Amino acid sequence: ATAVSDVSSIPLAQRLVFGALAGMGAATFCHPLDVIRVQMQTDGVQYKNTFDAAAKIHSRAGIVDGLYAGVSAAYLRQWMYGSFRIGIYAYLLEQTQVKNVSEGRDKNDIAFSRKLAMGCCSGAIGSFIGTPSELALVRLSADSKLPPAQRRNYSNVIDCLVQITKSEGVANLWRGATPTVLRATLLSSAQLGVTSEIKGHLSKSGWFGPNGSNFYGLPMMFCSTLCSSFIANTVANPFDVIKSRMQSMPVDANGKALYSSMSDCFTKSIKSEGFFVLWRGFTPAFVKLAPYTIISLTLVDKLTKAVTGKDAL
Repeated sequence: ATAVSDVSSIPLAQRLVFGALAGMGAATFCHPLDVIRVQMQTDGVQYKNTFDAAAKIHSRAGIVDGLYAGVSAAYLRQWMYGSFRIGIYAYLLEQTQVKNVSEGRDKNDIAFSRKLAMGCCSGAIGSFIGTPSELALVRLSADSKLPPAQRRNYSNVIDCLVQITKSEGVANLWRGATPTVLRATLLSSAQLGVTSEIKGHLSKSGWFGPNGSNFYGLPMMFCSTLCSSFIANTVANPFDVIKSRMQSMPVDANGKALYSSMSDCFTKSIKSEGFFVLWRGFTPAFVKLAPYTIISLTLVDKLTKAVTGKDAL
């Protein structure tokens, strides 16, 4: 039997910090892929493929202002979104484990559907809080793609948020919030819930040693997070396309935006470019999401283990 002290609660605030730090580590490595994804999904210059986009972005703006454009927003996003998404999920998972132990059951006797629901909850809360940083990330990533006369030329994430507030109003910091929250809800559900479920099965299988402990559990985490990345990307990509387009759309002199709503963007995009436009940028999105998921979830799991002696997922 598992002692109650073995699953004693880690404070939510501490879990939020672990989630943010793990997300920043992953964002440092993966940010250029996010820039490529955003520029492939938004209107304007068209690219043949991921490599063509990378080459043209680098040629046009270089590394710092091109492939790493908006990295400050990416870091802010981890504190506003990543921290809540990962931290709340880990906290809810742990609270369920504590309850199971108190009732005399196996601490890991948690239904897969419940893990998915925890991922939905944490993703929705984190994405709503983090929408302004997500908007800034998209604007900063896509700015170099615009014609010189239309560029907003933000100097950093704070300047971007201040300019949006002054010229478009505070409410527009949550522009695209609906597709952002829907995307994050589905993505977090698949990413976190599937990772926990697969990790549990692999741990019991013995393929990676006793309780998946071979090589500090890294191979088991790699397999779990890689599988969850593919599933999460397939489910979330259509919302990612709509979100990116709504957040980067131009507004004319009369204040009229290109798309009036999420459904309007959805309909116009399919009508003009076909159904599979919803999966445009799938490759760079997956190539970015897979290492991001692998790095961030492995980091948060091992960081939590190192500091508290407990698993995160």
